[in-house]
Amino acid sequence: MAAKTRAEKMEETRLKLIAAGRKAFAEKGYADASMDELTATAGLTRGALYHNFGDKRGLLAAVVDEVDSAMAQKAKDAGDAAGGGWNGLMAEGRTYIELALDPEIQRIVLRDGPAFLGDPSNWPSQNRCLQATIQTLSELADQGAIKPVDIEALARLLNGVAMNAALWVAASDDPQETLRKAIAAFEVLAAGVLVTPDGK
Repeated sequence: MAAKTRAEKMEETRLKLIAAGRKAFAEKGYADASMDELTATAGLTRGALYHNFGDKRGLLAAVVDEVDSAMAQKAKDAGDAAGGGWNGLMAEGRTYIELALDPEIQRIVLRDGPAFLGDPSNWPSQNRCLQATIQTLSELADQGAIKPVDIEALARLLNGVAMNAALWVAASDDPQETLRKAIAAFEVLAAGVLVTPDGK
C-alpha cells in the first residue's frame, strides 16, 4: 500500500479535527468544549488545531460549514423530489426549517453559530444557498412565474425568512407548534411573489 502524501495526511488531520469538534460542540456547546479534550479525542495536538484552523473559533466555522452544508443538501434533495421550480423551492425552505428540530443542528448552527461567528448571511454555506436560490428564481422569472422584482433581493429575503424561522423553532419552548406556524407563514409570505396562485 502506497504511503500517504503530505496533502492526504493534512486532509486526514483536518477531517479528524472537524469530526471531534462536531461531537464536542454538539454535546457540550462551543463555550464549554475544551480544546485539549477535543484534540485528545482526535489523537492530535493543540498545535494541529492551530495549524489547520487558527483557533477554536476557526474550527467552529469549519464545523458550522459542514453541518449547514449538509442541511442545504437535504433541502436540495427535498426540492428535487418535489420536482424543482417553485414547488421545489418551497420544499427546500420547509425542509431547512424542519431540520431545526435536530438537537445537533440547533446547538451548532442555530445557537452557537450566530453567537460566535456572527451574521449567518456572511457564512460561506449560506452564500452557496443564496446562489442556488438566485439561480432557481432567475429560471422562474424567465418563465414568467414570478412578479418582476430584483432577484437577489428576493433570494436574500426568502433565505433570511427560512433561517430566521429555523432560529425561532430552535429557541422555542414548543418546537413542533412553532414549526407549524413558521412553515405556514413562510409559505404565505413566499406566495406573494407568484404571478398565479399555483406557481404555474
